[in-house]
Amino acid sequence: MTEAAPASAPESVGAEAAAALAPLHAAAFPPAERWGAEALCLMLEMPGAFALLCPEEGFIIARVAADEAEILTLAVAPEARRRGVARRLLQAASRQAAGRGAARLFLEVAVGNAAARGLYEGAGFTVAGLRPRYYADGGDALVLSRRLCGA
Repeated sequence: MTEAAPASAPESVGAEAAAALAPLHAAAFPPAERWGAEALCLMLEMPGAFALLCPEEGFIIARVAADEAEILTLAVAPEARRRGVARRLLQAASRQAAGRGAARLFLEVAVGNAAARGLYEGAGFTVAGLRPRYYADGGDALVLSRRLCGA
């Protein structure tokens, strides 16, 4: 019997990692929703932005402004899905956002993305609103939020 490799802990990365993050984002999203290295770099250079990476598995980018935080993207490579990578990234980003003073965390998710909605609902997120035609394909997004502990 083969033992599973230990789960990698998310590590902080900055704008210098954008070129390494872009292929992961491309693997995780359909063509109309992919962000290239330049777009990822611009996001990471925004005030309050941070990224956490599980190498070769996935990453999350978030930003904190005042007492609110927002998940900008969460990308997990298809071959790493259903192994807890997204949950680890979400938990680590929540801790980091709370540590930076955020009391609430927000994100948008496609109405039809059942897997992501399940992840977020399991993490305590609730519906805070709807963004009609939010995505490039005209799809609607739910705005989800949750209170952060320790903030």
